[in-house]
Amino acid sequence: METTSIREIQKEDNAEVARVVRDILIEMGVPKVGTAYADTALDRMYETYDVPKASYFIVEDQGRIIGCAGIAQLENYEGDVCELQKMYLLGEARGRGLGAQLMEVCLNRAKDFGFEQCYLETMPYMKAAQKLYQKAGFEYIDAPMGDTGHYSCSVWMLKSIQ
Repeated sequence: METTSIREIQKEDNAEVARVVRDILIEMGVPKVGTAYADTALDRMYETYDVPKASYFIVEDQGRIIGCAGIAQLENYEGDVCELQKMYLLGEARGRGLGAQLMEVCLNRAKDFGFEQCYLETMPYMKAAQKLYQKAGFEYIDAPMGDTGHYSCSVWMLKSIQ
């Protein structure tokens, strides 16, 4: 019986989401500065995404958070472009198709919000994530869009969603 579900974040998820994301970033060897690790929003994800045209989703398995991702307007950018944000899966969640399902939920919500494109940033050594993004239709671009503050992320991708 499948016990995994994807749902919108709730306020009581904040502490566990922050812990899961930081644990994954440490596992991946991501710098703590210039990445999501240092984002003040990480400790207040429910509040951060409780604004118009933004959503954050949780992957839950037997009552435990094992992954998460969200979409929101691309910061410091004019136009109907959202960003796939803070998409992370614990090791036990990887290779089960959950990343593709989670991304599809995010992209469908972005489309419902009227966004025309979706942007993302990642690290060059996160090859498995890039493969997943490419499979979903994201293409590499040569420079960052907007200004997310994640200056340590040097791989940028974009996808049309309309």
